[in-house]
Amino acid sequence: MIPLDQHREARLEALQAEDGWLNLIAREPINPGPQTVGEAADNQIRLPSGPDHLGTLIPGPDGYLFETATGMQAFAAKPDTPPQLRVPPFLLEIHTADDQPALRVRDLTLPRVASLHYFPTNSDWIIRARWQALPSPLQQPVDQKGGTTTTVTLTHTAHFTHAGHAVTLLATHWKGGKPMFVIRDQTSGRETYAASRFLIGEDASDAEITLDFNRAFTPPCGFTDFAICPLPPRDNILPFRIEAGERLTTTI
Repeated sequence: MIPLDQHREARLEALQAEDGWLNLIAREPINPGPQTVGEAADNQIRLPSGPDHLGTLIPGPDGYLFETATGMQAFAAKPDTPPQLRVPPFLLEIHTADDQPALRVRDLTLPRVASLHYFPTNSDWIIRARWQALPSPLQQPVDQKGGTTTTVTLTHTAHFTHAGHAVTLLATHWKGGKPMFVIRDQTSGRETYAASRFLIGEDASDAEITLDFNRAFTPPCGFTDFAICPLPPRDNILPFRIEAGERLTTTI
């Protein structure tokens, strides 16, 4: 686990990157067949800004292609990210949620500046929890902000005690091979983002996992309406305050 200051630097760098969460301008459903894209009213996928006619989005046997006046280009897949393609002034992505593909558009000309705020670092919120594998994987529905209900596969739970409360957190997602917990607590909607915060589990063994709540962070939907974020399952809505990690965030 990298030091906390390096973790926060990397977090801010990722947020402000070209494919971060500060320059999204659209997320439009993709219908079957070729789709023209641009700001003009005659486009099948209409954007809020940019060229009148950016090009044509074309489904192919191995993914989506994009045709402009200069030729045809393919969207490139990268680990842990949707397929992307740079078509100035935009970075285009094919984002699929609820089995519905959508064109997600980032405007590379927009400023990407944010100020992240944190509770004071508190070592009491670095918890070595019991990490328990379920007898068999369990399918569970999860509501999403900006989307519908999706189904995730649960394989593990994390267990600890705080202020007399026995807590069982469900690891509903995995990021970079690490379990991710979607949580809400009694700071949510006051000092922290209302819908949830995310927490990545670290240093998991067969029996234990580290939950460093100083690293809890605001989900993408805390920065843009064009993101789809999972909401916490009932087990992950906690009846106490977690005064650790990211607080409400502002963009500049």
